[in-house]
Amino acid sequence: MSPRGVATPDVRELLFAAAEHVVRRDGPGALTSRSVTAQAGCAKGLLHTHFAGLDEFVAELCLDRFARTAAKAQALSGLAGQGTVQTNLTAVAFALLDSGGPAIAGLAMTRPAAALRIRDALEGGAPGFTAIQEAITDYLKAEQELGRVAKSIAPDTPALAIVGTAHHLLMTSRPDTPDPRPPMARLVAALLDG
Repeated sequence: MSPRGVATPDVRELLFAAAEHVVRRDGPGALTSRSVTAQAGCAKGLLHTHFAGLDEFVAELCLDRFARTAAKAQALSGLAGQGTVQTNLTAVAFALLDSGGPAIAGLAMTRPAAALRIRDALEGGAPGFTAIQEAITDYLKAEQELGRVAKSIAPDTPALAIVGTAHHLLMTSRPDTPDPRPPMARLVAALLDG
């Protein structure tokens, strides 16, 4: 545990990682400010020093993970013409699944105030599934221009299918369900086959 009065570097990420661990290990119902700070090995009041409460913390955790995944999807445009289209898309699809995973998505759904904050932030322009879908669409258009994706494929269709499938898997999976990566990889391959 950090000694009292000693600054904890990157507090948000420390607490976010601890929360993900608690939820993966014990389920959404086990998440409390105390379970997070105990897992993080820091003072019990640290979470409330940086967040107005557990709902704000959960909302910020989800929004942070969405933003990270959106940044990864937006980086796709720089990969046009490099590697394989399937590998590039699969990496972003897996990032969607790893953006907090089923446990964090389930956590947000169990906390109505957090879910409302997330929805309000997304409606206010915070990056989320829409930004990711748009980035995938733009990437596929760029690959079409290079001749690496068939002109018969409408780029927005695979983008919607990847994001929609990831959303479905995140919202319906539980920590004890099978790994969603193999079916997601098969979906990406099928979408590119047109």
